[in-house]
Amino acid sequence: MINSYDEALSFIHGRTKFKKIPTLKRMRRFLDDLGAPDKQINAIHIAGTNGKGSTLAFLRNILQADGHTVGSFTSPFLIKFNERISVNGVPISDAEILRLAQFVYPEVEKLDKELPEGGPTEFEIITAMMFKYFSEGHADIVLIEVGLGGLLDSTNVVLPKLSVIVTIGWDHMHILGDTLPKIAYQKAGIIKSGVPVIVGNIPPEPLNVIKHVAHEKQSPIQMFNIDFRVVERGVQNWIQQFDFEAGTFHFNNLQTSLLGDYQTHNAGLAIQAYLTYCSQTHSVVNRQSVIDGIKETRWAGRFEKISSRPTIVIDGAHNISAIDQIVPLIQTNFTTGHVFILMGILADKQADKMVEKMGTISNASIILTSFKGPGNRHAANPDQVKDHVIKDGETVTTIKNWRDAIKSTLSKMHDDDMLLITGSLYFISDVRKYLETNRP
Repeated sequence: MINSYDEALSFIHGRTKFKKIPTLKRMRRFLDDLGAPDKQINAIHIAGTNGKGSTLAFLRNILQADGHTVGSFTSPFLIKFNERISVNGVPISDAEILRLAQFVYPEVEKLDKELPEGGPTEFEIITAMMFKYFSEGHADIVLIEVGLGGLLDSTNVVLPKLSVIVTIGWDHMHILGDTLPKIAYQKAGIIKSGVPVIVGNIPPEPLNVIKHVAHEKQSPIQMFNIDFRVVERGVQNWIQQFDFEAGTFHFNNLQTSLLGDYQTHNAGLAIQAYLTYCSQTHSVVNRQSVIDGIKETRWAGRFEKISSRPTIVIDGAHNISAIDQIVPLIQTNFTTGHVFILMGILADKQADKMVEKMGTISNASIILTSFKGPGNRHAANPDQVKDHVIKDGETVTTIKNWRDAIKSTLSKMHDDDMLLITGSLYFISDVRKYLETNRP
């Protein structure tokens, strides 16, 4: 039996990380045996290659400003495991994690014995704990972030009020498929019959796949730049301004501290989701809730400035699609000084392409480093990545110990310079903890 918080974490993390089976039957059986808690919550389901967490954060803050108690299920965590399940942005307690682990443990043991493929995976267990917790009435509405893909993700047992697909890009191709339409099909798997789906800024080919699935499911679809849009107003003093338009709704000069056009797109998705939810629940749209919710949104590890003197920014960009979004942000808004980019990337990512793209920033130099990945996943070898990408005129160096890399870089920086630390959410989680106790 599980008797402490640490034992609960050991039980959860000790499970198989991933079992690719083309069905949700095991998850359905698991939840049904636990009393089907997923059928007792009011949910919004969010999928996408990048931007899920930021979109969720914007929507959570809008709904909170409107008086709702909002549950969230996100991954991965940045500082502490409990972040995975939160209420109004506050992670649940160690005692709750222990209680929930104790609740699911007997059923996990039972399914281990009964199912030929074995019992629930780590993510299935965490998902079941989340459903159980929110079925107890701790939130009016629960925002659920897909773990991987959508169609076969263990969160996809839920029947939500509405679905949101943020982006389609290159990640997890060995699991989701090697073309954007194939990846889009997996993401579109969260679309449920008759349930509205809100779609972000997605290229035409994968968008057609999503539209086809929505048509088959008779699900109303609302699309970025067709049914709603944002108008960029630029960045000033680390604040991004934009307008939002959807039918008769117009919001001018909205402000967010999350920088980048992609973040205003995420904010636009969140606003559209809120408008749709209000329509579904016959609630009055509170304009001030939108304004305040967008302004108050913070999302750790997303172009987050953690030091002003010197300027240090951390960003969890961990695939080529995310890097594609960061590069224009830097090229447009950070041209005065030099940009030092410290990258730690997992070996199963497209590290060479990510570094090559960063190398297109004219006032930047790149330092590749290593870090301890989660479980049995390892960081890409910085020297091997450098050998693949080095070109004439590109400044790419390697320092294997990332703590040494930070110290070395800080010693070279001038007042107008910036240190951007990126490449993996797991990497920046380690960096964040380190810099909290080792302030430059």
